[in-house]
Amino acid sequence: MKLTWPAGVLVVLLAAAACGGSGGGPSGAPALEKVNYLTSFSTFGRDAYVHVALEKGYFREAGLDVTIKPGSGTVDVMKLLAGRRADFGPGDFTGALITLAKEKLPVTAVGMIHQRTLAAIVALDGSGIAEPADLEGKTVGDVPGSTNQLTFPVYAKAAGVDAAKVSFVPSQPPALPQLLAGGRVDAIGQFVVGRPLIEKAARGRKAVVLPYGDVLPDLYGNALFAPTALGKEKPELVKKFTAALMKGLAYSIANPQETGTILRKHQPTQDPAVAAAEVEAMAPYVTPGLGTVDRGRVAAVIELLREAGAITTPLTPEQAVDFTVSRAG
Repeated sequence: MKLTWPAGVLVVLLAAAACGGSGGGPSGAPALEKVNYLTSFSTFGRDAYVHVALEKGYFREAGLDVTIKPGSGTVDVMKLLAGRRADFGPGDFTGALITLAKEKLPVTAVGMIHQRTLAAIVALDGSGIAEPADLEGKTVGDVPGSTNQLTFPVYAKAAGVDAAKVSFVPSQPPALPQLLAGGRVDAIGQFVVGRPLIEKAARGRKAVVLPYGDVLPDLYGNALFAPTALGKEKPELVKKFTAALMKGLAYSIANPQETGTILRKHQPTQDPAVAAAEVEAMAPYVTPGLGTVDRGRVAAVIELLREAGAITTPLTPEQAVDFTVSRAG
């Protein structure tokens, strides 16, 4: 039996086959380039800007198909990037400098998320911790190798605290607020923007925040990192991705309530109100100079860490930052 296709159906089928065979996007557009991204630390509001960039189409406009996965701290993110298991991910710049000096990982910063450090130790009102000196003899829950733990000796020296008298308790990121609220640790390593999350977990008890930036004002916060080879192999990809991400960051801090809603859409377990509060608290740390990196300031931070004994091997700004693809401050 001979089958006869209506002319209109045949045209549609031929067009579909042509599109499918091209490997391109809609209307024959070039295929999007796949990119794997790690958040800095789980799926909290402080990392929501990447979901904003995805939701608003900024990555697609740049020709990128971005997959977002939760990270688990600076050192882990750097090691995954070094092993080329991800293409981009943020991490605390100070912690990264210390790690790069020790391990010489093939990872470099390509942009700056926070112009000032967000690192802090957080306790609860009534815990006996009101100032840095009160940390001596106390326990601090934190992720092994986290920013706060790596940088703590530098913070302690600047704040006049004996770091040897402070005990860090290995803990996983999602458990930190409940560990603190339940009194299982005296304090936790946390970003300053984590106050809303902590106070929600503590059912109204006020958080006591000891920001590292109070005694270390020159430190940057999170930087965007990539495998060093990626900046050499695909500099335009790095520039396009960074620009799209920073566009998402700018939109996020200008629209915190919408950002909370977008995060909830992509991460249903997150509280949009808490996420919005985190984004609002983060805004002053992002600007002025959104996304930029200053070579002189990087050199000054390296020298500060060297004087504090946190860096004991040679490290130059160019080993830590790819200035050929990043925006100068």
